[in-house]
Amino acid sequence: MAALEIFTGVIAVALILVLRGFALARSRGTVVCRVRDGAGGWKAGVARYVGGELHWIPFIGLRLRPRHAIARRGLTVSTRRRLTTGEGPDGYWMVDCSAERGPLSLAMSEDALTGFLAWLESAPPSAHLDAA
Repeated sequence: MAALEIFTGVIAVALILVLRGFALARSRGTVVCRVRDGAGGWKAGVARYVGGELHWIPFIGLRLRPRHAIARRGLTVSTRRRLTTGEGPDGYWMVDCSAERGPLSLAMSEDALTGFLAWLESAPPSAHLDAA
């Protein structure tokens, strides 16, 4: 009987996580985006533009708060290229960025990449200047 209760609990948690991921992916104003910081692998989630920041929320997790809040100020794109087979999802582009918090790589669809670059370029002229 205890094994059945544990199994039911595990199934319920898994269902909640799947529904959470589905709700995040379908939310208005979000794009599916993968993040890689450091030497780790790609982590799947969604990105949402909030003012001068890009908020990234992972698919797997219980928190609805962003795991990464990447400020547009000081964010520069060093390289961008299409991901090769086996490197990530087909049709995704990788963008290597330098941010205040360190190097960061993003992987996203071509449409999402266009939106990301437009968001970066739409910053006010003073946004890329360091205040002394």
